[in-house]
Amino acid sequence: MPAEGETRGFRNPILPGFHPDPSICRVGSDHYLVTSSFEWFPGLPIFHSRDLVHWRPLGHVLDRPAQLALDGIRPSGGLYAPTIRHTRGTFYVICTLVDGPARSGHFVVTATDPAGPWSDPHWLDGEGFDPSLLFDDDGRAWFTASRLTGRYEGHAEVWLREFDPGNLKLVGDEHVIWDGAAKGAVWSEGPHLYRVDGRYYLLTSEGGTEHDHAVTVARADRIAGPYEGAARNPILTHRHLGLDHPIVGTGHADLVVTGTGEWWMVLLAMRPSGGYFYNLGRETFLTPVRWEDGWPVAGPVEDVHPAPELPACRWPAEPACDHFDAPSLAPYWNVLRTPREPFWSLAERPGHLRLRLRPESLTDLASPSLVARRQQHLRFAAHAALDFTPRGDGECAGLALVQNHDFHILLVVTARGLRLVWRADGVDTVLAEEPIAPGRVHLAVEAHEQEYQMRYATEPGRWRRLGGPVDGRILSSPVAGGFTGAYVGMYASANGAQSTNVADFDWFEYTGLPDERS
Repeated sequence: MPAEGETRGFRNPILPGFHPDPSICRVGSDHYLVTSSFEWFPGLPIFHSRDLVHWRPLGHVLDRPAQLALDGIRPSGGLYAPTIRHTRGTFYVICTLVDGPARSGHFVVTATDPAGPWSDPHWLDGEGFDPSLLFDDDGRAWFTASRLTGRYEGHAEVWLREFDPGNLKLVGDEHVIWDGAAKGAVWSEGPHLYRVDGRYYLLTSEGGTEHDHAVTVARADRIAGPYEGAARNPILTHRHLGLDHPIVGTGHADLVVTGTGEWWMVLLAMRPSGGYFYNLGRETFLTPVRWEDGWPVAGPVEDVHPAPELPACRWPAEPACDHFDAPSLAPYWNVLRTPREPFWSLAERPGHLRLRLRPESLTDLASPSLVARRQQHLRFAAHAALDFTPRGDGECAGLALVQNHDFHILLVVTARGLRLVWRADGVDTVLAEEPIAPGRVHLAVEAHEQEYQMRYATEPGRWRRLGGPVDGRILSSPVAGGFTGAYVGMYASANGAQSTNVADFDWFEYTGLPDERS
């Protein structure tokens, strides 16, 4: 507890690692937040907080393979920019599936408990991306989304239709209500509508999702407009602070008002390291909002802010090491795309995560035998214990650091021994190789900003380096492209061949390391 007269603070980001496009809603004293997940499964992680600072994972909105197909989705395709809202005992999450294998577009799912189960998707008519919902004071509901117009490169407009929550469909006429605050604005996106003191406020972002990202606002007396932009737009941006600022790309925001009447904004931003490279992807930040002259005012987003005037609610800390003794995977574990067969097991060898070796590999747009978690710190260490004996030249198992199919790093056991592979632009380079005896091996990666050092031990505690520090910049979007952040996890593959072999991981530990500069 802070001393008398001392202000309690919190540190940004509130959700470190790849957690972009946050959307938030409040139900009583509880706050719920959901973020984009693109090609990763389960999809759309959902979190719960009572103080806006401490968040616990509730699971995922889309956690059943039958709910949605992500098969073959390209990197940074898939699930874009969800919005979460609540009314009359029902939660709604609305989202866009981009480049789906069978169907793409907007859909809505519902639940009476945010921890699930959530319904199967109900598809909605309409173009574009970044959908949102407003449940108005008069009982009506409204849908907004953005779409490209083709008038010039990057020009987008926000459109509106009424939403029928009983039948989960769009009804009535369409209205175009906004196309950006700046002259020549690009990518007017992430629209959210709110009703405040009898007026409608439209919060959007523009400038693109990289350094020029900015949050803008407009208001109207009627839901369909006309909307006038704030004279002080953008109300939040870091683009004027320079490429060397520690927090960049602020945008894609959503507003929430607490039970005590405070206004806050959740938004995405990036933390570059080792140059303008952000391996952790776009993370979720929190910043206070105040109202002046009938307009919201926010930012700049700081590393440390005074905390909301809410009772602190800290959830129990999760153990750093997963011993795989639970009946199901912890909610921080993900796989790539929709898994169509059970390639992992927690039951076949109790106390272990078993991965089946299959033909699929990380270089394929498939669902390989990979179980991974987000990198959430600029400095971290990950350790694992592996039991694996290769049966063929193409078989491998070990640790993987993943940005996408063309950019990743492998520390794997092969028939020739331990191998360190650096893949950039779709080309594999073997950086180091070391013969080891078959059987158990301990594997590790330790990262200090952009230096990723691989280690191994054939006897507990006797760690040895494999090669020198590896350049981790290939795990960042400015190099690899796309919208996601780096993952680290456990991997096994037969690389195009059929196999009955398995790899057993006894435990996996992930630990953030202290900042050496502090």
